[in-house]
Amino acid sequence: MSLDQLSPEQHSTLLKIRKRVIEAIGRNMDLYGVPISTGHLYGLLYFADKPMTLDEMGLEMSMSKTSMSTGVRTLLDLKMVNKVWEKGSRKDLYEVESDWYQSFTDFFSTKWRKAVENNILVLRRSIEEINVYLQSQLEGPIHDVLLEDQRKMKEAVQYYEWLDRLIDAMESGEIYKLVPKSPII
Repeated sequence: MSLDQLSPEQHSTLLKIRKRVIEAIGRNMDLYGVPISTGHLYGLLYFADKPMTLDEMGLEMSMSKTSMSTGVRTLLDLKMVNKVWEKGSRKDLYEVESDWYQSFTDFFSTKWRKAVENNILVLRRSIEEINVYLQSQLEGPIHDVLLEDQRKMKEAVQYYEWLDRLIDAMESGEIYKLVPKSPII
C-alpha cells in the first residue's frame, strides 16, 4: 500500500510511530559501535516500500550523499543491506535485509570472528614467548608467575575456541536448533 493513499492525519500518525522505531534502532545499533545515523538509515530502509537510491535516502534524512554513502557502505559490510538491480535504473539501489535473524548472525559473526582470530593469535604468540623464556630461566620467582600467566592464557584460548564454535553454529544455522526462531505473529 502506498502512503499516498493515507489521509494527512493517518500519514502523520504513521510517520510518528515509524520515527520512534527508527530512533530505537539507531540507539540499539550505537550500542554495538555503529553510528546512530547509520542505524537511522537502516530504519528508513526497513520501512521503505521499495529499494532506494542514495539521493532518495539523503532527501528523506536530510543528509549529504557522502554521509549516505558511508552509512550504506557500513550496512553493506555488515550484510544488513543489499544492493539490488532494477531494470531501467542507472543508479545503485539498496534494500534492507529483512531477515533480522540473519542480520544478527551476520553482524555478530563478523565482529566476533575478527576479535576471536586476533585474540587467539596474540594469546598463542604470548604463550610461545613464555615457553621460550621458561626454557632459558629455570628458577626464581619469575618462573611461577610465568607459569600462572601461561595457565590463564591457555584458559582464554579455550574460551575463544568455544566462541569460534558458537560463531560456526550461528553461521551454519545450527544455533536455531537450540534456540528456535520465534514464529511470525
